[in-house]
Amino acid sequence: MTDLSLLDRYYPGLVQELEMNDDDQRDPSDIEIERSPLGDPVLKIRGFYIHSKRDPLREGKRQVEISIKEEQVGDGPLIILGFGLGYGAEAAVQAAPERPLIIVEKRRKILKLALELRNLDSLFMRGRIVFVLGGKDARIKNQIIEALSLFEKKAPCIIHNRALISLDEDWYGEAEKGIQSWITRKDVNRATLKRFGRRWVQNLSLNLSSIRDLPGINHLEGILKTANIPVFLVAAGPSLDKTGPLIPEIYQRCVVVSVDTSLRFLLERGIEADFVVSVDPQYLNYRHLERAFSPNTCLIAESAVYPPCLRHPFKGAFLCGSLFPLGRFIEERLDPKGAIGAGGSVATATWDFARILGATTIWIAGLDLSFPDLKTHFRGALFEDLALLRSFRFNPVETWSFKALRDGAPFYAENASGGKVLTDQRLSLYASWFENRFSLFPEIKNFNLSGEGLAIKGLEIAGEEALLALPCRRDEIDLLLKNTFAKVNDDFSLGKSRRNEEYKNALSILLQGLKDIRIVSEEAADLADTFSRRFRKDMAKTGDEEKILKKLDSANKSISGSPVREVAGFLFPDTSELEKKISLEKANPLLRHLEFSKYFFLALAEAAEINHKVLTQL
Repeated sequence: MTDLSLLDRYYPGLVQELEMNDDDQRDPSDIEIERSPLGDPVLKIRGFYIHSKRDPLREGKRQVEISIKEEQVGDGPLIILGFGLGYGAEAAVQAAPERPLIIVEKRRKILKLALELRNLDSLFMRGRIVFVLGGKDARIKNQIIEALSLFEKKAPCIIHNRALISLDEDWYGEAEKGIQSWITRKDVNRATLKRFGRRWVQNLSLNLSSIRDLPGINHLEGILKTANIPVFLVAAGPSLDKTGPLIPEIYQRCVVVSVDTSLRFLLERGIEADFVVSVDPQYLNYRHLERAFSPNTCLIAESAVYPPCLRHPFKGAFLCGSLFPLGRFIEERLDPKGAIGAGGSVATATWDFARILGATTIWIAGLDLSFPDLKTHFRGALFEDLALLRSFRFNPVETWSFKALRDGAPFYAENASGGKVLTDQRLSLYASWFENRFSLFPEIKNFNLSGEGLAIKGLEIAGEEALLALPCRRDEIDLLLKNTFAKVNDDFSLGKSRRNEEYKNALSILLQGLKDIRIVSEEAADLADTFSRRFRKDMAKTGDEEKILKKLDSANKSISGSPVREVAGFLFPDTSELEKKISLEKANPLLRHLEFSKYFFLALAEAAEINHKVLTQL
């Protein structure tokens, strides 16, 4: 039997959670316990064996070996889908003791039974275990994403208990959707970094002084809470067209927060948003703002945006916390700006900004995350204008539209009204982010003005009548924002001289640190190459192996201790790309290590040099 006091010490609240009733109300007689020939308990549910009735320990080891072998390389969490009596989980931590564990079990009473029948003290004493237990299908997907988010950038390895999963396919199916959503998001982030990483570094280098000169969104935190003023969030989906005629009336009742894509939509209807949010560093994204004259709008931006964005004639600008190591390095030494939720799109960042303002009610238009009536954006969006401009006889607008619908792996899903709507993997990933954030902040009421878009748990459909029934508060809103901006400007200007000095110091540390990493990395790569050739030609001397390993370890420690290691590592390629360069597929481990080290340090030296070169051109 497992020591429950030990369990409570390592995982406070878990024992109490195991006493909660499961949603599964099956007769307890469905569950039977038998013994293997070796005396180990074997679980049987509804006549099905959940483990091998002959040797459950050996079966658990075999399942884990197969899963880890299929994975090939990885250091992320091990996910146990279906804990049962814990044989798979025990085998997992024995096979990979350094990796964290996520235990996903639909039936709490099964986990409780495992604790009663088996001594799992050694499993739980290791720590680094996250539990995702029971609950409704609607929550499991978000719980999985939250659990995986604890282990950022670490790809998981999934170990399935097929017998248990088959008894609750819908529940475990939602769990797997959560895992795939998280993996997809990581893959998208990796591909995006590979494509745009250098552009982000260039943008940031040109915008670094803005971190010194512009206040952060933390100065705006909670300004709406006391007054209980609602926010109207303007996204860029096709359903926004139907809200257009009401925009002037909505403006009188709410603080209007727009994604950059939708600002022109508002201006064409004679309304300037109170805030516009722009966090995408690409030039094409800046085009949404390029000719949008809105002098009474305040810009909310990330410091890596396309540089002219921060020089646009807005009323003012606030920065959110940088999403990139270079920006964070400067912020941490000058002026932290305040984090904003980054779910991969400007709409996710805009919702989180509305939350930071202190809104307890957020009305949303244009958040479709799908293609109602096979449309991609509101009529007149920049995307549509560009398609019209570039179209010709053999490449008409219809072709562009078809590609936009096709290229994201489209599929039909439930819309907010209970019907079906076409969406794709990328948009459904954003929907998962919204569902997760809505569940984390249940005190915020979110209302969608359209039922045409993708169904999002936590986003209720509300008629336009309910929004228009709110009192007009525009004068109150304008006064509140005017006073807030004046106070922020006064407070922020007080630290100007301090920030100037700290900015100079931060740049000096940054440039010297990048130079040091480049030098250390180049020397380490050269040593790895020299000793590799020496070993390959059987010219090694006694003690050479220990000598080179110590030198490489010293280089690693030097780089790990650098305050700019994350800045240099931002443009570092995925290690799988370095593995592909190794020519010694079946060579001895030392030669593989030396060749990998050569490519590793060369890539790091190049990344440090790129950053240094861009920054010295300021």
